[in-house]
Amino acid sequence: MPDYQKDPDAIAALNAEQYRVTQQNATEAPGSGDYLHHNEAGIYVDIVSGEPLFSSADKFDSGCGWPSFSKPLQAKFVRELKDTSHAMIRTEVRSKYADSHLGHVFPDGPQQLGGLRYCINSASLRFIPLHEMRAEGYADYIEQVKTGENR
Repeated sequence: MPDYQKDPDAIAALNAEQYRVTQQNATEAPGSGDYLHHNEAGIYVDIVSGEPLFSSADKFDSGCGWPSFSKPLQAKFVRELKDTSHAMIRTEVRSKYADSHLGHVFPDGPQQLGGLRYCINSASLRFIPLHEMRAEGYADYIEQVKTGENR
């Protein structure tokens, strides 16, 4: 397995919005993220560590204003934590190794896809197109993108 970690050089290269979201637990404005209406085949990885997080095959339009996924690419790269900020009880989603704030998960996703909605900030992600996955070191996930199945 590749060595995913919180990379200080990657953190230094973040723009202000990416830093605010991933390192300060902020949320980008609804409708403002680069990946909200993005429909190309590939995977979304943590912008800090490169951890593989979500597949385009599991992305759906929830109408919430942020990219939504029905499940992580592999659960082992995603941590879910209780979030009681803003006078609400929610489940925060963070990357395991970089500890980047990604967004939240809600139980109101499409039932036919498992019933979950991972509501994720575009600013926490980097997209790897399907045709570049092998060269970028993500060949193990190509079939999941093509078929939409987790191993």
